[in-house]
Amino acid sequence: MNIQIFGKNKCFDTKKAQRWFQERGIKFQMIDLAQKGIARGELDSVLRAVGDLEALIDQKSKGYASLAYLAYGEDKKEKLLEDGTLIRTPIVRNGRQATVGYCPEIWAAWE
Repeated sequence: MNIQIFGKNKCFDTKKAQRWFQERGIKFQMIDLAQKGIARGELDSVLRAVGDLEALIDQKSKGYASLAYLAYGEDKKEKLLEDGTLIRTPIVRNGRQATVGYCPEIWAAWE
């Protein structure tokens, strides 16, 4: 398994995801979206796995109002690339598979 966790250091669910993998001895790479954001290719890969751009948007984020006015998916996608804090976390990737949010039942099937 090649696990990547895209999250925010202050996010409770991101911390729970890290703890879930640590308890099972599964190595992972942590990427802080608030500092580094997400690359276009990684975002595209997650979108293919998840299937819906709206599932990636954190409606509780401070900048959510700026997304609400954007009508087109490409505009929203560009905004997510610009500001990683608008992305719902954690995003956990295992190759081409990905989840958004805390999903231990799906991660268990990856083992």
